[in-house]
Amino acid sequence: MKTKIHPAWFTDTLVTCVCGKTFTIGSTKQTLNVDICSQCHPYFTGEMRYADSEGKIESFQKKMETAKKKAPELARKKAKKANLPQEDASPKSLKEMLMGV
Repeated sequence: MKTKIHPAWFTDTLVTCVCGKTFTIGSTKQTLNVDICSQCHPYFTGEMRYADSEGKIESFQKKMETAKKKAPELARKKAKKANLPQEDASPKSLKEMLMGV
């Protein structure tokens, strides 16, 4: 194993959560700050609340509302495209090109 390439290991890293709980773990950093811990996470507490710290739920709901508004327009475009006659994709012969067919 190579020497002097591994980070320092701290066995008494202090982890602080925004709810106020602190505990110690082993890590390569001396202190850590976290948004959620086992004391305040909805899975462990049994509460029905969202752990959304970056507004991801709101942005998803906004996208869904926009999609609902555009759905009739997209359906109309698809129907219009389906009603168009499909052209033959095969290459035309010289005779067809000269006759204008």
